[in-house]
Amino acid sequence: MTTAATTHTHRDDVGSRMGMWLFLFTELILFGGLFIIYAVYRFKFPEQFSLAARELDTLIGTVNTIILLTSSLTVALSITAIQQGKKHLSMMLIGMTIIFALAFLVNKYFEWSHKISIGIYPQSPELLNKPPGEILYFGLYYVMTGLHALHVIIGMVVLLFSMVFIASGKINQQSYVKLEAGGLYWHLVDIIWIFLFPLFYLIS
Repeated sequence: MTTAATTHTHRDDVGSRMGMWLFLFTELILFGGLFIIYAVYRFKFPEQFSLAARELDTLIGTVNTIILLTSSLTVALSITAIQQGKKHLSMMLIGMTIIFALAFLVNKYFEWSHKISIGIYPQSPELLNKPPGEILYFGLYYVMTGLHALHVIIGMVVLLFSMVFIASGKINQQSYVKLEAGGLYWHLVDIIWIFLFPLFYLIS
């Protein structure tokens, strides 16, 4: 009887992992389509894209990259901690990941606020007076970084629920697939930014 129950749990874990990987694949398709659109317009307007990129603050982009890479480390360590039965350490590391995510969003807020304050935002008179390539660049910038920021917020909520599940014992040393799924989602958020950062901030 015990063996059957164990086997059933194992199948559930495998199914959950497969479901998460399929979900992540759909997310990659979404951003992959946007990357293709970016590549087409980047090829069509290389000089105008390069000129528009100079409006972005590379330092802020670099800081946000470091923040997200560090957050990937903390979420990975939180999974290792729960596997070792270190409940409080795992919760602390998840908390650190959420703080890093919040820091990322704060930086992004100030970056967007600055752009909006100088009239660079979709359909603004200032932007519409620029060449077509620069209009497309900033349109893609707001859509892609905005969509990414939304994924960061969703990831924060997922990780917050993971903390609650750890505290209640639903995630523990024997059953941590939910935390693994949350960690995979967070790694996806980080990987997407690793592509966004050079595409928008490091164009030459």
